Amino acid sequence: MKIALAQQNYHIGNFESNINKIIQGIEEAKQQGADIVVFSELSICGYPPRDFLEFNDFINKCYDGIERIKQHADTIAVIVGSPARNPIREGKDLFNAAFFLNGQQVKAEIHKTCLPTYDVFDENRYFEPAYEWQTIEFKGKRIALTVCEDIWNLGDNPIYRICPMDILMAQQPDVMINISASPFDYTHDEDRKAIVKANVQKYKIPMFYCNAVGSQTEIVFDGASLVFDKDANLCAKLPMFKEAVETITLNDNGTIDAPIIETADRIADHELNPPALDEFLNIAQIHDALVTGIRDYFKKMGFTKAILGSSGGIDSAVTLALACEALGNGNVRAVLMPSPYSTDHSVNDAVQLSNNLNNPYDIIRINEIYETFLATLKPIFGDLPFSLAEENTQSRTRGNLLMAISNKFGYILLNTSNKSELATGYGTLYGDMAGGLGVLGDCYKLQVYTLAQYINRHKEIIPENIIYKAPSAELRPNQKDSDSLPDYSVLDKILYQYIERRMGPVEIKAMGFDAAVVDRTLKLVNTNEYKRNQFCPIIRVSPKAFGVGRRVPIVGKYLS
Repeated sequence: MKIALAQQNYHIGNFESNINKIIQGIEEAKQQGADIVVFSELSICGYPPRDFLEFNDFINKCYDGIERIKQHADTIAVIVGSPARNPIREGKDLFNAAFFLNGQQVKAEIHKTCLPTYDVFDENRYFEPAYEWQTIEFKGKRIALTVCEDIWNLGDNPIYRICPMDILMAQQPDVMINISASPFDYTHDEDRKAIVKANVQKYKIPMFYCNAVGSQTEIVFDGASLVFDKDANLCAKLPMFKEAVETITLNDNGTIDAPIIETADRIADHELNPPALDEFLNIAQIHDALVTGIRDYFKKMGFTKAILGSSGGIDSAVTLALACEALGNGNVRAVLMPSPYSTDHSVNDAVQLSNNLNNPYDIIRINEIYETFLATLKPIFGDLPFSLAEENTQSRTRGNLLMAISNKFGYILLNTSNKSELATGYGTLYGDMAGGLGVLGDCYKLQVYTLAQYINRHKEIIPENIIYKAPSAELRPNQKDSDSLPDYSVLDKILYQYIERRMGPVEIKAMGFDAAVVDRTLKLVNTNEYKRNQFCPIIRVSPKAFGVGRRVPIVGKYLS
């Protein structure tokens, strides 16, 4: 039996585009001689549809899509993902379903059992878990068809009471097929291989795993669909961050007619959970995810041009380089806005960067605007000493100018704040925290430096002076980030333990970090949730990003 995996980039709610893309994938699979073509989870409507699922019209369009697609399931079987109505009055109104189409009919409808409701997932809000489990017979083989999370309920601490494959094994399936919308993070490629390997080793049958690709606002899907033989060897892997249709032959004896890429003994047995921040870990994947996130956000929103504030610092430099790669150099406008406290070398570095990238840039000095603000506020500020108010006025002036240009010419403003700054509140609301998309908001400062080195891997794009000078907001004379924050080599490692690994202060101090620095850092994180709550969407690249995947109270008192 020849099984094609079609990892495609869908657009949530864009039914015409999604359905046409699926039909095109069916035709390509037919040309490859496939017996079955497999598409990813909720492929008809795109993942995650969230509260669109509450609209009856949205669900009707999903069913209309199935009607159109099944007409092409004539000489080939098609597996597509879509919400399905629950005919039973009790429980949620919908299932997260996989439809098996053949002979221009719906031959089977398989419902997802394990509904993730953690991190970026909220499926229990919308879907009812499956209450019956059946294999699908096709061309002499029994197929155990599951949906995404259904294969992840293994290990010594399962979070669901039912494991669908345990039930399906009583029906003696010959192959497992899993359709997924499994988001990227820089640990997840290894995680997926480990979990598929664990399933194959437990059930002793091969698995075909089809994942989505492309970005949906903050969530990036990396594809990397997999095929494992019955001995848990990796026999096929589709590319990361690219659409692809690939057909692999499943032999009658359960072997895979494809060369082994990676043997079972070389694949990790457990999910990757780095015990400490490793700023070099999968940096190429992070780079590709960020480029994908920028490109898809603009394409799916119908925008083509970006704008950002270019300060001569590392964050804006990396953001500018990523945006130019995603959108084209001519479509990214950098605006340099030196204040009375900006150094000449920062302006020169920013100019050199734009010259290296060949992107348009402007220089708008804000001295006069800033002085006008101070003169206007003088009757109220009186003779009070210079403080954060004056620093933030500079930042908000820049934000105002960027938004004015954005409005005038139809740009999307890219925010350049990194995760270390967002964690500690080191940013100005309505100033340098303004923007339509947070490019680096899930990258710690140490990772931003590593990204800069990766961007320069072939030639110098980001001037070395930007990479090696001490970071500064340049909002007062001789200012350095280290005046307000612990050194990033310490700060980022503490933040990682608290945010990604959810370690408490006692555990973090036991790792050897200074107790006062730990207490101060965790207090900064928790007291600045109000800022992050007003921030733009962040491209997610880590296992725990700020935004929809991390929900903590604004007015909580814990560690604050």
